[in-house]
Amino acid sequence: QVQLVESGGGLVQAGGSLRLSCIASGSILSINDMRWYRQAPGKQRELVATISNSGGADYSDSVKGRFTISRDNAKNAVYLQLNNLKPEDTAVYYCNADVVVPGYWSSSEHEYWGQGTQVTVSS
Repeated sequence: QVQLVESGGGLVQAGGSLRLSCIASGSILSINDMRWYRQAPGKQRELVATISNSGGADYSDSVKGRFTISRDNAKNAVYLQLNNLKPEDTAVYYCNADVVVPGYWSSSEHEYWGQGTQVTVSS
């Protein structure tokens, strides 16, 4: 079993900053891509940022230049630094990861989600 647990959300004024954390635990051999998604009320879940095992990062156009994704492979952790927040960034933010787990005969990769953390930006 693998669990992803997010933390760091909260209420912040426009222009402020937050740092989200996500820690993976359980039977983990390695983690490939890690991602942050968000879902605002009444909207579809949106991919915000992706980081590969080697540290290569991609961002959605809506957050490029304001958000920074990073990871600590030793801690099975991924982070999202949110700067210059806007009211439209208000959403539940979810951590997502492609985790390689041991199997009886061989390892396999599975996708896991965290439970989400609320980010609210007031104007």
